[in-house]
Amino acid sequence: MNRLIYKTSPATARSVQQRLPAPETVPDPQSGFVLFVPLHYEPKYDYPLIVWLHAEGRNENDLTRMMPQISMRNYVAVAPRGTLSLPASKMNHAPPAYGWSQSEAHIQQARHRVLAAIQQARQYRIHPQRIFLVGQGCGGTMALRLAITMPEVVRGVVSLEGPFPQGEAPLRRLAELRHLEIMLAAARSSGRYPSSSVCRDLRLLHVAGMNTTLRQYPDNVTLQRQIPGDVDRWLMEVLSRQPQTSVVAP
Repeated sequence: MNRLIYKTSPATARSVQQRLPAPETVPDPQSGFVLFVPLHYEPKYDYPLIVWLHAEGRNENDLTRMMPQISMRNYVAVAPRGTLSLPASKMNHAPPAYGWSQSEAHIQQARHRVLAAIQQARQYRIHPQRIFLVGQGCGGTMALRLAITMPEVVRGVVSLEGPFPQGEAPLRRLAELRHLEIMLAAARSSGRYPSSSVCRDLRLLHVAGMNTTLRQYPDNVTLQRQIPGDVDRWLMEVLSRQPQTSVVAP
């Protein structure tokens, strides 16, 4: 796999990309962002952008694990760091680790971080109408919340085992959300996003008239194995303007 990791600053990211073969992941420890540049990056092509919101207990470097599984060529991607620093007792791997809180202050902070991450990614060529939020667990819930509160920025959103957000009036801009594409992914055996919660969220989104696709998997192992390819296919379908309103169970 031709993937390189560099510790660098935003000011040197472009020169690094020009000297070395793509794809690259370009961590910026000071800002808390990681950028992913696709294989054989074409500077004259307007790329779709994935903004990755990591799961609880992880950090922005999770992008280096996820993007090669989704696609090495199709997207520029960026990952901001979660707003909530987690204590050592909540971590299942080496620090640092973060999450995404649903308090009002953390929601505002997450919004600022995502917008700053998008701006950071614009040092590469990004299509302004092809920006997608993709998140896992609490990152999926935050991705849903932010997508439905800034539809002028986001084309679509994917939540991997992240329930629809509760509280703080997430659907207050409902009239502006008809174009927003949503993909939910869940395992039937999941305790984090049980079938009862999935059905509740689907009913809510259906009543709201939002274009939603559900991908259900028999267990978490199957979800983890199949979801990267399914996310890539769904994104390509949205980009080709094929509406997705079906519920699919592999």
